[in-house]
Amino acid sequence: MVAPAETESESVPIRPGGWTAEDVLAFSEDQFPGQRVELVDGALLVSPAPSSGHQRLLHRLQLQLAAALPEGAELLPGVNVRLGGKRLLVPDLALVARAGMETPCYDESDVLLAAEIESPSTRLRDRGLKLTLYAEAMVRYYLLVDPELKAATLFELGTGEYVPIARSQSGRIELTRPFETTVDLTG
Repeated sequence: MVAPAETESESVPIRPGGWTAEDVLAFSEDQFPGQRVELVDGALLVSPAPSSGHQRLLHRLQLQLAAALPEGAELLPGVNVRLGGKRLLVPDLALVARAGMETPCYDESDVLLAAEIESPSTRLRDRGLKLTLYAEAMVRYYLLVDPELKAATLFELGTGEYVPIARSQSGRIELTRPFETTVDLTG
Protein backbone atom coordinates (compact mmCIF):
# COMPACT_ATOMS: atom_id res chain seq x y z
CA MET A 1 0.00 0.00 0.00
CA VAL A 2 1.26 3.46 -0.88
CA ALA A 3 1.12 6.17 1.76
CA PRO A 4 -0.94 9.19 0.73
CA ALA A 5 1.08 12.12 -0.53
CA GLU A 6 1.18 15.23 1.57
CA THR A 7 -0.91 18.04 0.28
CA GLU A 8 0.82 21.22 -0.76
CA SER A 9 -0.47 23.03 2.32
CA GLU A 10 1.12 20.37 4.60
CA SER A 11 4.56 20.38 2.96
CA VAL A 12 4.98 23.90 1.54
CA PRO A 13 2.98 26.84 2.82
CA ILE A 14 1.04 28.78 0.20
CA ARG A 15 2.44 32.24 -0.53
CA PRO A 16 0.06 34.61 -2.33
CA GLY A 17 2.04 36.48 -4.98
CA GLY A 18 4.84 33.90 -4.91
CA TRP A 19 7.99 33.46 -2.90
CA THR A 20 11.01 35.77 -2.96
CA ALA A 21 14.70 35.02 -2.54
CA GLU A 22 14.52 36.66 0.89
CA ASP A 23 11.70 34.29 1.88
CA VAL A 24 13.70 31.24 0.85
CA LEU A 25 16.85 32.45 2.60
CA ALA A 26 14.80 32.91 5.78
CA PHE A 27 13.63 29.26 5.87
CA SER A 28 14.97 27.33 8.85
CA GLU A 29 17.37 24.51 8.07
CA ASP A 30 14.89 21.94 9.33
CA GLN A 31 12.00 23.17 7.17
CA PHE A 32 13.20 21.07 4.20
CA PRO A 33 15.61 18.54 5.77
CA GLY A 34 17.86 16.79 3.29
CA GLN A 35 16.41 18.64 0.30
CA ARG A 36 17.62 21.37 -2.00
CA VAL A 37 15.27 24.34 -2.28
CA GLU A 38 15.45 26.64 -5.29
CA LEU A 39 13.21 29.46 -6.49
CA VAL A 40 12.11 30.24 -10.04
CA ASP A 41 9.80 33.18 -10.69
CA GLY A 42 8.25 32.92 -7.24
CA ALA A 43 7.74 29.12 -7.33
CA LEU A 44 9.67 26.76 -5.06
CA LEU A 45 11.55 23.86 -6.66
CA VAL A 46 12.36 21.21 -4.08
CA SER A 47 14.58 18.29 -5.03
CA PRO A 48 16.08 15.43 -3.03
CA ALA A 49 19.58 15.64 -1.65
CA PRO A 50 22.21 14.37 -4.10
CA SER A 51 23.17 10.69 -3.95
CA SER A 52 26.51 9.51 -2.60
CA GLY A 53 27.75 8.79 -6.15
CA HIS A 54 26.81 12.31 -7.17
CA GLN A 55 28.68 13.69 -4.16
CA ARG A 56 31.79 11.62 -4.92
CA LEU A 57 31.85 12.92 -8.49
CA LEU A 58 31.35 16.47 -7.21
CA HIS A 59 34.28 16.03 -4.82
CA ARG A 60 36.57 14.73 -7.61
CA LEU A 61 35.48 17.56 -9.90
CA GLN A 62 36.12 20.15 -7.20
CA LEU A 63 39.60 18.78 -6.40
CA GLN A 64 40.63 18.74 -10.06
CA LEU A 65 39.32 22.24 -10.80
CA ALA A 66 40.73 23.71 -7.57
CA ALA A 67 44.27 22.80 -8.60
CA ALA A 68 44.05 25.23 -11.55
CA LEU A 69 42.02 28.10 -10.07
CA PRO A 70 43.07 31.65 -10.84
CA GLU A 71 44.06 33.77 -7.85
CA GLY A 72 41.14 35.43 -6.12
CA ALA A 73 38.62 32.79 -7.24
CA GLU A 74 37.03 30.08 -5.12
CA LEU A 75 35.05 26.90 -5.83
CA LEU A 76 32.07 26.31 -3.57
CA PRO A 77 29.62 23.39 -3.64
CA GLY A 78 25.90 23.94 -3.13
CA VAL A 79 25.80 27.70 -2.48
CA ASN A 80 22.79 29.93 -3.03
CA VAL A 81 22.98 32.13 -6.12
CA ARG A 82 20.46 34.95 -6.47
CA LEU A 83 19.28 35.64 -10.01
CA GLY A 84 17.05 38.62 -9.26
CA GLY A 85 14.34 38.92 -6.60
CA LYS A 86 12.29 35.83 -7.49
CA ARG A 87 15.04 33.46 -8.63
CA LEU A 88 17.50 31.59 -6.42
CA LEU A 89 19.43 28.58 -7.69
CA VAL A 90 21.83 26.21 -5.96
CA PRO A 91 24.41 24.93 -8.45
CA ASP A 92 26.28 21.77 -7.55
CA LEU A 93 29.47 23.81 -7.82
CA ALA A 94 30.04 27.54 -8.28
CA LEU A 95 33.23 29.33 -9.23
CA VAL A 96 32.99 32.69 -7.52
CA ALA A 97 35.15 35.71 -8.19
CA ARG A 98 35.45 36.87 -4.58
CA ALA A 99 37.28 34.25 -2.55
CA GLY A 100 36.64 34.15 1.18
CA MET A 101 33.45 36.21 1.09
CA GLU A 102 31.03 35.27 3.91
CA THR A 103 27.47 35.40 2.64
CA PRO A 104 24.32 33.27 2.70
CA CYS A 105 23.84 34.04 -0.99
CA TYR A 106 25.98 35.10 -3.94
CA ASP A 107 24.70 37.48 -6.59
CA GLU A 108 24.82 36.32 -10.21
CA SER A 109 27.58 38.87 -10.90
CA ASP A 110 29.84 37.05 -8.37
CA VAL A 111 29.59 33.73 -10.24
CA LEU A 112 32.02 33.03 -13.10
CA LEU A 113 30.93 29.42 -13.65
CA ALA A 114 27.99 27.33 -12.48
CA ALA A 115 28.36 23.55 -12.68
CA GLU A 116 25.56 21.00 -12.53
CA ILE A 117 25.92 17.23 -12.28
CA GLU A 118 22.85 15.59 -13.75
CA SER A 119 20.81 13.09 -11.79
CA PRO A 120 17.56 11.37 -12.72
CA SER A 121 15.54 13.91 -10.73
CA THR A 122 17.34 16.99 -12.12
CA ARG A 123 18.37 16.05 -15.67
CA LEU A 124 15.66 18.00 -17.51
CA ARG A 125 16.00 20.99 -15.19
CA ASP A 126 19.81 21.06 -15.58
CA ARG A 127 19.73 20.73 -19.38
CA GLY A 128 16.91 23.20 -19.98
CA LEU A 129 15.68 25.47 -17.23
CA LYS A 130 18.98 26.08 -15.42
CA LEU A 131 20.91 26.49 -18.66
CA THR A 132 18.43 29.19 -19.70
CA LEU A 133 18.28 30.92 -16.31
CA TYR A 134 22.06 31.12 -15.88
CA ALA A 135 22.36 32.53 -19.42
CA GLU A 136 19.66 35.14 -18.71
CA ALA A 137 21.57 36.10 -15.55
CA MET A 138 24.75 36.41 -17.64
CA VAL A 139 26.77 33.79 -15.75
CA ARG A 140 29.66 33.50 -18.18
CA TYR A 141 30.26 29.73 -18.06
CA TYR A 142 28.06 26.68 -17.44
CA LEU A 143 29.52 23.19 -16.99
CA LEU A 144 27.06 20.32 -17.43
CA VAL A 145 28.21 16.86 -16.33
CA ASP A 146 26.44 13.60 -17.20
CA PRO A 147 27.74 10.96 -14.76
CA GLU A 148 26.03 8.06 -16.56
CA LEU A 149 27.93 8.78 -19.79
CA LYS A 150 31.03 10.12 -17.99
CA ALA A 151 30.63 13.16 -20.22
CA ALA A 152 30.72 16.91 -19.78
CA THR A 153 30.12 20.02 -21.85
CA LEU A 154 31.39 23.50 -21.05
CA PHE A 155 29.23 26.33 -22.36
CA GLU A 156 30.25 29.97 -22.72
CA LEU A 157 27.80 32.82 -22.86
CA GLY A 158 27.51 34.18 -26.37
CA THR A 159 24.89 36.70 -27.47
CA GLY A 160 22.30 35.98 -24.79
CA GLU A 161 22.66 32.19 -24.91
CA TYR A 162 25.23 29.52 -24.20
CA VAL A 163 27.46 28.07 -26.89
CA PRO A 164 29.33 24.79 -26.25
CA ILE A 165 33.08 25.43 -26.29
CA ALA A 166 34.43 22.12 -24.92
CA ARG A 167 33.11 18.56 -24.83
CA SER A 168 34.60 15.58 -23.10
CA GLN A 169 36.17 12.75 -25.03
CA SER A 170 36.80 9.35 -23.45
CA GLY A 171 35.76 10.71 -20.07
CA ARG A 172 38.11 13.71 -20.09
CA ILE A 173 37.38 17.35 -20.79
CA GLU A 174 40.08 19.86 -21.67
CA LEU A 175 39.26 23.38 -20.53
CA THR A 176 40.95 26.47 -21.89
CA ARG A 177 38.46 28.88 -20.31
CA PRO A 178 37.77 30.23 -17.71
CA PHE A 179 41.17 28.69 -16.89
CA GLU A 180 43.23 25.85 -18.29
CA THR A 181 42.91 22.37 -16.88
CA THR A 182 41.93 18.83 -17.76
CA VAL A 183 39.19 17.07 -15.80
CA ASP A 184 38.99 13.27 -15.70
CA LEU A 185 35.39 12.13 -15.17
CA THR A 186 36.19 8.43 -15.11
CA GLY A 187 37.17 8.37 -11.44
